[in-house]
Amino acid sequence: MREKTQQQVRIWATLCHFSALTAWMLLVFLIFIGIPLYMPLNILAPLIVWRLKKAQHPWIDFQGKESLNFQISLTMYALVVITISLFFVLTTFGMALISNLTGNQVKTVLDSLVMIFFSLIVIMLLLQLFVVSFSAIKAYKGQHYRYPFTIRFFR
Repeated sequence: MREKTQQQVRIWATLCHFSALTAWMLLVFLIFIGIPLYMPLNILAPLIVWRLKKAQHPWIDFQGKESLNFQISLTMYALVVITISLFFVLTTFGMALISNLTGNQVKTVLDSLVMIFFSLIVIMLLLQLFVVSFSAIKAYKGQHYRYPFTIRFFR
């Protein structure tokens, strides 16, 4: 009976991590089909799992906090990338108006900015996919793992 309880604890701890990954996939799918929805689903999903199950076992509490800290940090990093990208786009338009750049020159600069922006977002998504999968596997095995580049909001 104790082994079954421990397995359930490890499954819930793993679900704290995979729920965020599933939420990211849903968000990307919605954006891909043309629904510009930006809700922090990647934060909401593990928050729900963590809030429902954290009192049952300290391992679920630890893994839920770890997942939430990483997802909040990743969301903040994404917002920083978006803000910087918008700043560069607005700066480009401002420079185009001041220096009378041609349409092709502005298009080239904006295409470059879009490629850089999408490259950063793809890198963040690949990082998310790899690190969350790795963390979920570690959580299921009962091994401690700390996400890299994470701001600790919950301790």
